This record gives sequence, C-alpha cells and structure tokens, in this order.
Amino acid sequence: MFLDEQFMLKNKTAVHLYEDYAKDLPIFDYHCHLNPKEICENNKFKNVFEVFLGGDHYKWRAMRSNGISEDFITGDQPDYDKFMKWAETVPYLIGNPLYHWTHLELKRFFGIEKTLSPDTAYEIWNQCNEMLADDSFRPRALISRSNVAMVGTTDDPTSNLEYHQKLAALHDFDTVVAPSFRPDKAIELQKAGFSEYIEELGKAAGISICCYDDVAKALENRIAYFHENGCRISDHGLEGVPYGEGTHEQLEDIFKRAMVGENVTAEEADFYKCSLIQVCAREYARLGWTMQIHTGAIRNNNTKMFEQLGPDTGFDSIHDLNIAYSLSHLLDSLETEGKLPKTILYTLNPKDNYVLGTMLGNFQGSEIPGKIQFGSGWWFNDQRDGMEAQMQALANLGLLSRFVGMLTDSRSFLSYPRHEYFRRIMCNLIGKWVEEGEYPQDEKMLKTIVQGISFYNAKQYFNMI
Repeated sequence: MFLDEQFMLKNKTAVHLYEDYAKDLPIFDYHCHLNPKEICENNKFKNVFEVFLGGDHYKWRAMRSNGISEDFITGDQPDYDKFMKWAETVPYLIGNPLYHWTHLELKRFFGIEKTLSPDTAYEIWNQCNEMLADDSFRPRALISRSNVAMVGTTDDPTSNLEYHQKLAALHDFDTVVAPSFRPDKAIELQKAGFSEYIEELGKAAGISICCYDDVAKALENRIAYFHENGCRISDHGLEGVPYGEGTHEQLEDIFKRAMVGENVTAEEADFYKCSLIQVCAREYARLGWTMQIHTGAIRNNNTKMFEQLGPDTGFDSIHDLNIAYSLSHLLDSLETEGKLPKTILYTLNPKDNYVLGTMLGNFQGSEIPGKIQFGSGWWFNDQRDGMEAQMQALANLGLLSRFVGMLTDSRSFLSYPRHEYFRRIMCNLIGKWVEEGEYPQDEKMLKTIVQGISFYNAKQYFNMI
C-alpha cells in the first residue's frame, strides 16, 4: 500500500528501528535556505502554490521535463493554474523522490491521503487553502509542529543579520535559528559583479577595501560579527576544490587585476580562492565553527534562462572535475598549521563518494568523534539510491555510526518530511544488515547508532542547542 506506516521499511528490524528509535526524535536541520525574514515576520501563506511550489526549483525542473510552458512555472500565470500544471506533472513522477516528498507533505501537514493528480487537484487546492488560513500554518508554527530543534540558514557576509537578532529575542519560539556564513561572492573573483560586491563587503565590515589584505580583514571582521550573532557554521559552494601556492605579492596583483576586470588565469584564481578559504578556515578553527564544503555542481548551464530568471532556478547539474589532489592539499595545509576546523565534505557527483570517504580518515582528530564528516546525499543525490550510496561508502570506509545525518537544503517550510524519508531509508539499510547477519541484534548499540545519526550526533557535533 502506498505511503503506509511501513513505507520504505522492508523488514521487521527496520520497522522496529524507525518506530521505536528514530521516528519521534527532534530535527537538527543544520543547512537550509529558508529566509530568516519570512520566519521572523511569520505571515500567513497566500495559498498552497506559494508554500508548495514557490522557489522550489526541484519541482520546476520536473515540470519543464513534462513539457509545461515556463509561463506556468516561473511566469505570470495565476497561482491556481500553476498548481494545476504541477498536479498534471505529479502522476508522471514514478521513481522520482518528488512523488514521495509531495505526498508526505500533503499527508503530514494537511492530513491528505489522496494522491495529487488533475482529478484531485481542485479538491486538494481548496482543502489546503482553507487550512492555510489557520495560524498553525504560519512559518514558525510549521517549524515547531515539525519538531525542529535547530535551523541553519545560509547568509552572505554582508548581511546585518537583523532578522536573526529579532528571532533570538522571541520568547515564544524555541527553535534555534542561526546564520551560516557563506563567503562565495568574495572568493569567486571571476564571477560577474565581483568588484561591486567587494565594495559592499567593505561597507559591511567598516573598512575601505583596496588590496587583498583588506579582503581578508573584512572577512575576519564579518566572521566575528556572525559569531556574536550565534553563527557556528560556514558554507562554501565550490565547483571544484581550489588549491594554489605563491607569494603575497602575487595575491595582491591577482586581486587588483580582478577588480578592474583584467584577465585572471585559472591557476591564479585557484591560488586566490584557496588563500581566502584558508583565511576563513583559520578563524573557523579558532572559534570552534564547522566548515562545510559543497563540491561538484556546474551552475547556470542555460545562458538564455539564466539571463531571464537568474541563478537557483533549476538549470544546474553535476560537474565531473577531479578533486582529490586539491582537497588533500587544502586540508593538509590547514592541518599542518593546527588550524583545520571541523569540516563536512559534500559531493554532488557520486563518483567522488570514495574520494571523500577515504579523505576523511586522513584528518580526523581527538577533539570530537567524526571531526571530518562525509555530508549527506546532496541535491541530485537527495533520494534513496543517493542516500544509500553515501551511507554505504561511509560505512565501508569509516564510521557511519558517527554520521551527523540529514539536512533539508531547502527553501520550503514543508520540507521537513525529508528527514522522515531519510530516517526510514537509514533504518531500512541498517535493518537489512542486521537481518542478513552482518551485525548482531544488539539493542543498546542499535539504539545508539540510529538515534545518533537521526539527531544526537549533530547535536553533539555542532554544540548549538
């Protein structure tokens, strides 16, 4: 039966592990793209399209693959018509996690067990909209109802963190909402708008940026400001992993040429990027932060649509760069100085699962179990096969039991059932190993492992609640 209580749980041990150990634990959502302003202002959603499809480029890609006109995806057609086009697409999603996520969201938040299709869309539209009028469907209520202990947003160094400050002052909202430091725009010197961004960064940091050293100082200042406002996590979104060596004079020359739009070679860019990541990482280590490194995406592939819609609209895919050499040297350069922070490594390309899975063991430390982590199946790998492949690689090469688990990486307030989805897949994988005689029915240890991966490992690792 579709989406019953044993959904994704294929054996008795899996059912037991999920129902008794994983199901009711809080959620530690340490990386997402929720807007702190929306959490703070806590306004009601206009309709189910806004909460269900607004900003969700996963769903937009599926609609495009189904031949839906862009007018009904990101265009100016009425919300109801856009929702109907999504309903038209859903029945074709066999084998796609979006089919599962969509119906988990309908069931868990709205109590709707009917599948979404053109035949049911009108009824579901009306039922959801009626329920959305209730205060229990405002953003903060949705977070609380989902039993979320911590939300980590993704924030630019130039942000004044106004809404994080307001959220921290609330007395009727228990979830910790903390910023994460994302300095990509200061590091990606070859991207359009680099010089304008550096000017913004200088204003935010209260300094005039004239040279490379000023950029480094500005980032250090902003890290300190973020730390004062509860930040303990950073995030770097990289196509590949940059590494380079050279002189300080060369860094200054590279920066000055980039600021006036002169050509910078790939090797020079890697040296600049690596140097600034090292600057940031030393501060992260000093302050006890965690550094996240996301690799393997090639973004904005469709120039026409990028110019029309901008970034993060569903035109990104998996890159196939080699990362082992540069990643090894980047981490080693920090370890040699004693300045390697807690680090989570993600890859969008599954070919690198074993690269990351083996790289972890080179740089672990006694400060905390699993100091260097292999991040959860990310983006295009955020589905059963991708999650299982990541966990199996980690289990084969390291300690799955010390894994900090799932994150939503989402812009939607309805995305928390993805943690349920992950927990069911994780319990099924472990249950399979137990029932096939590959691990004993050791209840005490199984409980520790399942609850650790579900919640407690992240709670201990990030030390934020």
